[in-house]
Amino acid sequence: MVELIAPELDTVFHALGDATRRRMLGQLADGERTVSELAAPHAMSLAAASKHIKVLEGAGLIRRDVRGRTHVCRLEPGPLARAHEWLAWYKRFWTDRLDVLEDLLREEDARKPAKPKSDRPQEGEL
Repeated sequence: MVELIAPELDTVFHALGDATRRRMLGQLADGERTVSELAAPHAMSLAAASKHIKVLEGAGLIRRDVRGRTHVCRLEPGPLARAHEWLAWYKRFWTDRLDVLEDLLREEDARKPAKPKSDRPQEGEL
């Protein structure tokens, strides 16, 4: 399994656990945004937006630069890539298990004798 530092992964998933923060990351995927630009679609105060941004910063998902009086944020994809690696291991785990189950079910179906077709018309056939 992919070994990651648990606290880092915990903070990433905590940050991703909020819909507003996920939407902010989506905005940042299109390029840099100011705090005001990130807050605008969510009808929230700058103080509330700043709290969300601090969580994203703490998880390493974004970087905030101060340019004069303007705070500009940009996406830092590294932690998302590490979370994806962690999830990919479990995807492979379950895909392998489901492939084994499918093989077992196919073998079981192949061992069953075929049912003889009845000469009687079935419902809806005439």
